[in-house]
Amino acid sequence: MRFLRLITVLGLIAATFVFASGEARADPYDQVKNGTFDTTTDPWVAYGGASGTLASVDGQACVDTGTGTVNAWDSELALPYLRIQNGVSYTLTFSARTSAPIPVTTVFQQNSPTYSTVLASTKTMSTALTTYTLTGTGKGDFTDGQLAFQFGGQARVTFCIDNVSLVGGDPLPPYTPDTGPRVRVNQVGYLPTGPKTATLVTDATRALPWQLVDASGKTVRTGTTKPRGTDASSGENVQTIDFSTYRKSGDKYTITADGSTSYPFSIGAKIYDKLVKDSKTLFYTQRSGTPILDSVAPGYARAASHIGIAPNQGDTAVPCLAPAAFDDDWTCPEGYTRDVTGGWYDAADHGKYVVNGGIAVAQLLSEYESGNHDATLLAEARWELDFLLKMQVPSGQPLAGMAYHKITDTSWTGLPLDPAADAKPRALHRPSTAATLNLAAVGAQASRIFRTSDPAYAKKLLDAGQRAYAAAKANPVLYAPAADNRGGGAYADSNVSDEFYWAAAELYLTTHQIPYGQDLNRSPLAKTNVFDPDGFYWGSTAALGRLDLATVGHDPAAIASVLRAAETLLSTEQKQDWGVPYAPAGNQWAWGSNGNILNNLVVLATASDLTHLPRYRAGVLTGIDFIFGRNALNISYVTGYGTVCAQNQQSRMYAHQLDPKLPHPPTGTLAGGPNPGLQDPLSASRLAGCVGQLCYLDDINSYATNELTINWNSALSWMSSYLAQA
Repeated sequence: MRFLRLITVLGLIAATFVFASGEARADPYDQVKNGTFDTTTDPWVAYGGASGTLASVDGQACVDTGTGTVNAWDSELALPYLRIQNGVSYTLTFSARTSAPIPVTTVFQQNSPTYSTVLASTKTMSTALTTYTLTGTGKGDFTDGQLAFQFGGQARVTFCIDNVSLVGGDPLPPYTPDTGPRVRVNQVGYLPTGPKTATLVTDATRALPWQLVDASGKTVRTGTTKPRGTDASSGENVQTIDFSTYRKSGDKYTITADGSTSYPFSIGAKIYDKLVKDSKTLFYTQRSGTPILDSVAPGYARAASHIGIAPNQGDTAVPCLAPAAFDDDWTCPEGYTRDVTGGWYDAADHGKYVVNGGIAVAQLLSEYESGNHDATLLAEARWELDFLLKMQVPSGQPLAGMAYHKITDTSWTGLPLDPAADAKPRALHRPSTAATLNLAAVGAQASRIFRTSDPAYAKKLLDAGQRAYAAAKANPVLYAPAADNRGGGAYADSNVSDEFYWAAAELYLTTHQIPYGQDLNRSPLAKTNVFDPDGFYWGSTAALGRLDLATVGHDPAAIASVLRAAETLLSTEQKQDWGVPYAPAGNQWAWGSNGNILNNLVVLATASDLTHLPRYRAGVLTGIDFIFGRNALNISYVTGYGTVCAQNQQSRMYAHQLDPKLPHPPTGTLAGGPNPGLQDPLSASRLAGCVGQLCYLDDINSYATNELTINWNSALSWMSSYLAQA
């Protein structure tokens, strides 16, 4: 998870800041939806040094202003995504208090690089709850206005507000997504011998004629749609178009039905070949501790980051995070530091997380074991493996053999921000059983892969994995605290039976030692279905062990388990109007739903590899259509693929939406996908009431729906190799 903001470079303008002494002008609209905080603080957000401290206290919104900040905007309480209209007068009224007097900057401005400011002033606020009024005028039309109370760089106090109103202007117009033509296709295309299905969104309930047209405008196939009724995942009435019998290769095909013509697509055997390389670019550009070379990733060159060159404090000697109430009894020795340079930045921020790195590198290694023996694939995996080894607690230290859960900044940074310009202190977070078992599993898996090419490295990996497994058994319930979101997502996980199963499976497959086999057989998951129909992910990893037991170990029971799971997914896919093997309960699509969908497709593809039965291949090829555009929003969720594709995934480095001098995410980057949870302020504001598939914004500020992560791209990478050979 990510909770972050845009850094505000504030140019204060003249404004009138006075004690409220009379009636304010009654404008028709108050932009503040919750200014009384009687039951909740939503949709207000605490950023920077105040992150994670926002609470409703006696009907007031209160935050801890934090420490270690420099600028006023480094720590703040804010209400984002308000409307600014040119020439409109705004009146802000609020009451505020502090536990000790400090200067607080109050500002209403556009929250993107031009920072057009409506009103702003700095005032030393006292311990008595006092009411203030501030006025100003809009200088342009913007939909990304933000009201903020900024108190960074001051003494640590408690700051509280109440009875906030911002009167003036009109409400934002309702958000309506541009979904393009009503005929939805895989915008990349279709394999000649595979299924070819499109979806028509229509009010019609009877079957309708359709035409497949080639690049020259010639109609090459016709047919009739199949009505399916109202689709639960989108709330739309849909019909299916099946043109599987057409097999001629070509480009710029379109389908027309009900007066609508689809985006163009190709039919060809090589349509996914480029994806094999592109899906791995993100891993290289996410590297920490090394220069990113333009010769390797054109347009993405940047300096080495977090290597201790100012302004970085670096990852060369990182201390432990200062203890908090949720850190239990763990303490780090005074003066202790660790070199944890290298590895991949996990997602939009500059944190590096063992549980995300674990599943990501495991999938790259599995891709290699499945047949893609490209040396660059192993080189990329090794970059992360070297970092994971550094995250193991050394001998002689408390919890030796365990793995630190993550390394992050001590508080959230804003965006955009080049990692080499990140000046925040860095810190190691307490070891966790989950992180330790990730290290055990991937250490064992990588050891058997490197055994031939680099025996010494293979031994180092296995030694680390075995020490990690022993340490985890000695500390089986050391869970990552759910409250530890200081500078990075918590990645909390209080059920590690799946990680124990996965680690035991990999250690047994690599060593064939009886104790690992015994642990594997004694696991409560040994004889259960470990394949969550909603897809496996970093918090549900037993499927990784079961897949390798089937493909590497050729275990009959594991193979049967994979096939049963594949049959369930096929049944789900066939029932879904959009042909996707994913149907979460209550239509509650997960954060990172596209990653979950791809991991379900990994299960189907594995069944295909194990049996060579056509129905599993067909299931994969039908399901992948969703990712590349056959969906309710008519968008390809992979950057650079399709006529309309995601390109504003949240990232501090690939922030073209905020700064035109910066690039979009690399071609081949997967967006998180629909998420009705709407855990970020932008999606909560724009998408309130959305249905399933429609809960997505291609906006850099919608981190709940449009994040990028290494562990989602690892699923795309694995699938790319399958698709290229399908």
